[in-house]
Amino acid sequence: MKKATSLFGGIKENFPSGLVVFLVALPLCLGIALASGAPPLAGVISGIIGGLVVGYLSNSNISVSGPAAGLTAIVLTAITDLGAFELFLCAGIIAGIIQLILGFVRAGSISNYFPNNVIEGMLAGIGIIIILKQIPHAVGFDNDYEGNETLFSNGLNSGYFTELFGAIHPGAVLVTLVSVGILLAWDKIPALRKLKMLPGALVAVIAGIILNQLFISSGSSLAISSKHLVSLPVPTSAEDFQNLITLPDFKGFMNPQVWIVGATIAIVASIETLLCIEASDRLDVKRRITDTNLELRAQGIGNMVSAIIGGLPMTSVVVRSSANANAGATSKLSAIIHGILLLICVLTIPFILNMIPLATLAAVLILVGYKLAKPATFKHFWHLGKFQFIPFVATVLAVVFTDLLKGVGIGLVISIFYILQGNMKRAYYLSREQLDDTDEFTIKLAEEVSFLNKAAIKKTLKNVQPGSKITIDARNTSYITTDVLEMIQDFANVHAKEEGIEVTLLGFRTSYRDYASDKDSHILITHRRAM
Repeated sequence: MKKATSLFGGIKENFPSGLVVFLVALPLCLGIALASGAPPLAGVISGIIGGLVVGYLSNSNISVSGPAAGLTAIVLTAITDLGAFELFLCAGIIAGIIQLILGFVRAGSISNYFPNNVIEGMLAGIGIIIILKQIPHAVGFDNDYEGNETLFSNGLNSGYFTELFGAIHPGAVLVTLVSVGILLAWDKIPALRKLKMLPGALVAVIAGIILNQLFISSGSSLAISSKHLVSLPVPTSAEDFQNLITLPDFKGFMNPQVWIVGATIAIVASIETLLCIEASDRLDVKRRITDTNLELRAQGIGNMVSAIIGGLPMTSVVVRSSANANAGATSKLSAIIHGILLLICVLTIPFILNMIPLATLAAVLILVGYKLAKPATFKHFWHLGKFQFIPFVATVLAVVFTDLLKGVGIGLVISIFYILQGNMKRAYYLSREQLDDTDEFTIKLAEEVSFLNKAAIKKTLKNVQPGSKITIDARNTSYITTDVLEMIQDFANVHAKEEGIEVTLLGFRTSYRDYASDKDSHILITHRRAM
């Protein structure tokens, strides 16, 4: 009962964010299914399972799972090569089993080695892609599928922009502008922000539907045609409902090619999930840490269930997760609500959902993209110095011009290059057994502390027992990566306060940028337990 109470206790705070994610996820699920060469409802099934099953099993408070744009090319090629979607579903089951095994062997710890500047660069790059990919929908020119996280994969060139601006639809532009105005008003006006159960995205969607229906009923040239609206199958009989679900052809387990596809999906989906989980934890205002091994197990179970009932493979998805965080989600209940809404609305009111202009949803996503790639983020990393800024910008550009995995890989290589210019020092680490023997101890940091030391330091801080006294001494440290600094800040300001831990930090300067010029003691952050 305690788990149920804690799970559903925040429904007032999380229903609006769940509704926003539902509105964002619906066209993405459909578009990714279409781009993958799968039945349209396969993407929606994946979104439902991602919300209900993965949302419940995962302990991530912000992340939202669903069909993955990064897997589109793999899925499309696999369905074509295998010759049947039913055979491909067996590969989805295999991928889920492999992910489950990866979770049990604790492969999720690899996420500790993703530096913050690369994760933030990935988020900013995806934000730019979101904005550029939604512009066609915002102006009524839909020449590309929703949700693709690679901008230039389809040979985008100057002719594309000429065609785009020559096909601007005034009605779609008007709906976009009205929707953006509503969303900004809900974000800026205090009285509207207090309407927690009525999110601005829902008001924008309703306004978009009403506007377009007025255009249609009046015979106006501003009316938006059906090809620029959400498109869901509308079942009219019991047979139609039965046909919504495609079952796997279990003969596929005898096909070696199916196993190769399953293993490929498992590896790519797991990496994308770990990247998104690290990014989602960064978006969480409470800075809660997700158990990545549990996340891999949850994703594995979700992928197995999704494939068994005809759904696409899924990962944790940055677009949905960032929309969730921006809408004010406080727990995983938001992801579960989004799954429930997908299920209910697809089965009961698809004809109403099919009235939603894609221009309205584009407005929601454009603002999400802006918050991910806002100029303040670039300015922040510029002030941190070139060792942080160059890997950040390189990741942004690589994600935009290649894809998510390649972009992060390039960012990691550049980050490691800068780190290897200095001398690597062994991170300070104490086991739980060692910490159980003492309630007062000192951690002396090495001369240089990089993001590669993050995992060991995190493990030590996690093992600190409630009521302990801890001193973290950085007086002999010339360089500390911002990843570790922010982790220590979160520990001292949040975790230590909750656990009654007395923390004293020595040698930390008030600025992140320079630790070499002064050996005097500087307290960056200090929390002391109330006596």
